Amino acid sequence: MGLLDDKTAVVTGAAQGIGARLAIGLHEQGARVVIADVLDGASTAARISDAGGQALNCHVDVTDDDSLAAMVEATDEAFGGIDVLVNNAALFGTLQQTSIEEIDYDEWDRVMRVNTRGVLQCTRAVLPGMERRGGGSIVNITTNRIYKGFSHLLHYDASKGALAAMTKSMAVELGDRNIRVNAVAPGLTMSENVQAKEGIAERNELVVRGRALKRSQQPEDLVGAVVFLASDTSGFVSGQSLIVDGGGICL
Repeated sequence: MGLLDDKTAVVTGAAQGIGARLAIGLHEQGARVVIADVLDGASTAARISDAGGQALNCHVDVTDDDSLAAMVEATDEAFGGIDVLVNNAALFGTLQQTSIEEIDYDEWDRVMRVNTRGVLQCTRAVLPGMERRGGGSIVNITTNRIYKGFSHLLHYDASKGALAAMTKSMAVELGDRNIRVNAVAPGLTMSENVQAKEGIAERNELVVRGRALKRSQQPEDLVGAVVFLASDTSGFVSGQSLIVDGGGICL
């Protein structure tokens, strides 16, 4: 028996990296999984199907309502509805460290559109179906950066700080509909895109030294927290942010 048996979970940004590992982890706990990504998520869906699970690969732009509506319709047809939404899609791995004076305004707007407004649009898209099923769970992926203070990614940090605030407000507003909203805040995680960033090895070495658990963080380190918040095990938990960073105690 899995913690997510008979539930359907949508994971945005699940074609690769953290999202892909979260999708597989939710499957391992019994969920039917929707891979919702602007990139091709066929490989993630195939890994789940090959392991005996049920997965639906949907091309989804989280900032486009028509795209989201098509995903919801396809999920309803395939699995009967949505119980869990993991708002993971975000711009980060491809962003370059940039000073306050040099952040391009168009890039600022693009980061906010995907990382913040995209969460609003995804949430709006799944709400009617969740209500029809009697409730659900939404898990937003933020970052531990907003609790520590780092430099040179102000646009990213601002977007994720907004998402942490949204998590609490969403929890209050949606509680009467039996929809719980929580967040998971990872530390620096060695996904594919992050590992490809220039200077990341040196940065990761510094981060590891400041952790209670002195090793690199991997995408699978986030699975347990997301499964817990997605499942009925956390049925009386809402509006919370869980930092998962190996006990990051200093910069």
